[in-house]
Amino acid sequence: MIDRYTGSEMGRIFSLENKYAVWQEIEVLACEAQAELGKIGITSEEAAWIRAHAAFDKGEVDAIEAVTNHDVVAFLTNLGSYIDADVPADQPKPSRWVHYGMTSTDLGDTALCYQLVQACDILIRRTRACAEIAKRRAYEERDTLCVGRTHGIHAEPMTFGMKFASWAWELKRDHDRLVDARANVAYGAISGAVGTYSSIDPFVEEYVCNHLGLVRDPLSTQVISRDHHAYLAGVLATTAATCERIATEMRALQKTDTLEAEEPFKKGQKGSSAMPHKRNPITCEKICGLARVVKANAQVAFDNVALWHERDISHSSAERVAQADSFIALDHMLSKLEFLLDGMVLYPAQMMANLNKTRGMLFSSKALLALVDTGITREDAYQVVQRNAMAVWADIQQGVSGPTFRERLEADPACTLDAAQLDAIFDPRSFLSRSSIMFDRLDTLSFA
Repeated sequence: MIDRYTGSEMGRIFSLENKYAVWQEIEVLACEAQAELGKIGITSEEAAWIRAHAAFDKGEVDAIEAVTNHDVVAFLTNLGSYIDADVPADQPKPSRWVHYGMTSTDLGDTALCYQLVQACDILIRRTRACAEIAKRRAYEERDTLCVGRTHGIHAEPMTFGMKFASWAWELKRDHDRLVDARANVAYGAISGAVGTYSSIDPFVEEYVCNHLGLVRDPLSTQVISRDHHAYLAGVLATTAATCERIATEMRALQKTDTLEAEEPFKKGQKGSSAMPHKRNPITCEKICGLARVVKANAQVAFDNVALWHERDISHSSAERVAQADSFIALDHMLSKLEFLLDGMVLYPAQMMANLNKTRGMLFSSKALLALVDTGITREDAYQVVQRNAMAVWADIQQGVSGPTFRERLEADPACTLDAAQLDAIFDPRSFLSRSSIMFDRLDTLSFA
């Protein structure tokens, strides 16, 4: 991922320095396990020496890899040079016990899963923060009237707090899915060339995994099966889709013709190089764009599940790019979403203006039911309501300042509703008499 979208914390996790640090820890733990097990010649003193002297230099690893064309071999060569640097020439070299009985993927897959757990922890924290902000703002705006839209067309009155509440619930589900995906990918495997433990005792695997907070894979065929990683990638894509949904709604509401909400516009910010008046929803648009990357990368993870026989490395090159990019992109998206949710500027007066733009037509559902309650058929009631609503719509389209929907109903002999009934129908709060139930449910949204 390019530096523009790479946060320092997430970027560090997917850096080579961090990967090599995890590799080092796994190799040291494996030596300590072998010493504790006591089935090969390594002593506890040698394991302690390895722990104290293990180190690497990324530049040196890169230089060695340029010759070996094998990253694990290059790393082990460099690691061994530091372990043995201060060992007297006439003594055995402790580095001979490093990687004993292991294969490259024992190291690489276990380390990768550990890195993915580290990365999941960041996203879990971010989704929780976003959900908590959305919940807070839902209560703040629970009585802020706005028009609900279906198919992009005005439907019925609602409150803006309901939008925030809907986002809070979805982000909570994303949070819970990430927690589950974290557990699903927190596996390690140190089982040898095809997973038979032919040259290494299963105790080493158990020891290393316990110390890293991982679960041993019950049966690895050298690789940890990529269904774990595909599931995680699907959860990342779903969370990205949530971010995209929220950002898309914010973009739509910021259109000049709508202008019910606006993303924060910082002091000194410029909206356009050519048009100084512009306040563009660039952060929302960036979220929508990066969501495409994360969703597309999920397909890479699904394609990585099927490997030849017990192992090939067709998945390796793809996931080195796709996994890091997905985590880094989603981390950036969630950090920006937190900024947007917390700082979103609302325009309640414009919401009311938009609600009244159709001259009362959006009260048609209430009028329909009220007419049915008088005893006429639903079809007859529908015709009365639609006929008058379409007359108002025609006036609006033609730019004519004609009667409102209520005024047309009052003038229609087929409409038997009295003034008191019409007053009740044309009160936007009448649509919200049961809205408290949604906020009672929101009370139960927690991360305890």
